[in-house]
Parts: sequence; structure tokens; C-alpha cells
Amino acid sequence: MPFMKIPNTLRSYVNGQGEVSVQGATAGAALQDMLAQFPAFRPHLCKQDGSLRSFVNLYLGRSNIRDLQGLDTPLNSDDILNLIPAIAGG
Repeated sequence: MPFMKIPNTLRSYVNGQGEVSVQGATAGAALQDMLAQFPAFRPHLCKQDGSLRSFVNLYLGRSNIRDLQGLDTPLNSDDILNLIPAIAGG
């Protein structure tokens, strides 16, 4: 079963967990499964149309899924997705 790693800054939305087991054959299905488990997380990650917000990056290995097949990127049962929000400062 794939799982998603959650950065420290967002763990409050997933009950403090550093990683969440997810189900799905694609990155999008895995994301939807995580959001079904933790619905309060949805507005922080997704636009109203369900697409990822521009500042949210989802990596499979070292590759941003946007550089692969987007939310249609296929997953294997042992894959690890890394959720990485962009951080701005000034």
C-alpha cells in the first residue's frame, strides 16, 4: 500500500502523523483517499475543482508529479508520495 509523507507544518491536519497510508492506483486516487480520511485538509491542498493548489507539490521519488503524468501518475504498492508545500518569505 502506498503512503504519503506529511511535512511537520501540515501534520496538524492529519492528527500529527508523519505519514499516512493511502490507497489508489494513481497519485490522484491516493490524494483523494487521504482527503477522504482527513477532509479538513482539502481546502489547504486543493482548489474547488479538485486540482492541486499551485503552491502544493506532490513528489514521487525525486520527481514532481506535474513533470510526470500529473494526478494520473501511476503508483506501485510500495511507492512513497511526498507532500511538499512551497514556502515563501520576505
